[in-house]
Amino acid sequence: MTARPYVLATLEGYSVEGGFDRAHEPATCYSPTISLGRHAGPGEADGLWRDYERVLDVAATLPLDGVRLGLEWARIEPHRDQFDETALARYLEVVRYAKSLGLRVSVATVGEAWPAWLGLEAWLLPWVAPRVTNYVRRVVAALGPDVDGVVLFAEPEKIVRRGFLEGTAPPWRRRASLDAASASAQIRGLVEQLSLDAAVGPLMVERTCTIDLDDAALATSLAGDFTEVYLRALVKGKGPTCASNGLLVQHGSEWKVAPEQNALEALA
Repeated sequence: MTARPYVLATLEGYSVEGGFDRAHEPATCYSPTISLGRHAGPGEADGLWRDYERVLDVAATLPLDGVRLGLEWARIEPHRDQFDETALARYLEVVRYAKSLGLRVSVATVGEAWPAWLGLEAWLLPWVAPRVTNYVRRVVAALGPDVDGVVLFAEPEKIVRRGFLEGTAPPWRRRASLDAASASAQIRGLVEQLSLDAAVGPLMVERTCTIDLDDAALATSLAGDFTEVYLRALVKGKGPTCASNGLLVQHGSEWKVAPEQNALEALA
C-alpha cells in the first residue's frame, strides 16, 4: 500500500516577506515592470521576513505535516557572486524554529521571482545554468543539515506557462512556444544535473504536486504516488505572485485560520 504523501503548506518568500523591488531593496525580475507602474510590487507584504515565527506557531496547530519555504534568491544573492550571509542565517533560523515545532520543512530554491541580474530571459540563457548550480549548492551548504527536502524549482511549469505562453509574468511573452520548450528543457536539465550532485541530490524531493486550497482534486492528490503535496498557500501574500487565498488571515496582530477554508477538513 502506498504511503500517504506529506502535506505541506507553501510560504512563498517574495509575496509574504516584504522588502523587494523598491529603492535599496533586492531587485527581482519584476522590478522593471513595477518601476513602470504596470503593477504593484509586494511592498511590505505580510512582514514575515521579521516575523515568520508567528505564522509557524499557528501552522503547528493545523493538520499539516509541515511547510515548504520559498527561499528568495534575490535576497540571498542580490548581486552576482555577492551572497548575503545574514539572509542565509535568517532562513536557517526560520527552518530551525519550524523544526522545533515538529513541522517538516522543505525549501524551494527558485520561485517565480528570480534576481534581476539574471535578466528577464534567464531560462533561455546558457550562462544562467552554472549560476543556479552555484546558488543551490551554497543554500544546501548553509541549510541542508536542517531541512527535510529541497525542491529546486517551486513550480517550473507555471514559470514557463505564464512567462512564455500567457504573457502574465516575466519575460512577458505570449505564444512563444519554441522558447517555452527551450526554457523547459533548460530547467529539466538543471534538475537532472543537480539530482546527481553529491550534496544536493540526496535532499531533492521527487514526485511532488502543488494544488490550490480550493482544488477539488485534493483527495486525488492525497491518494496519488507523491512524496509531498503542497497546498498553495499558508498565507496569501501580496504582489504579482501572491496566492488567490491563504489558510491563515491576519486579525490585528494575530494570525488565525481563515473561516472559509475547508481544505483542512479533508486533512483532519
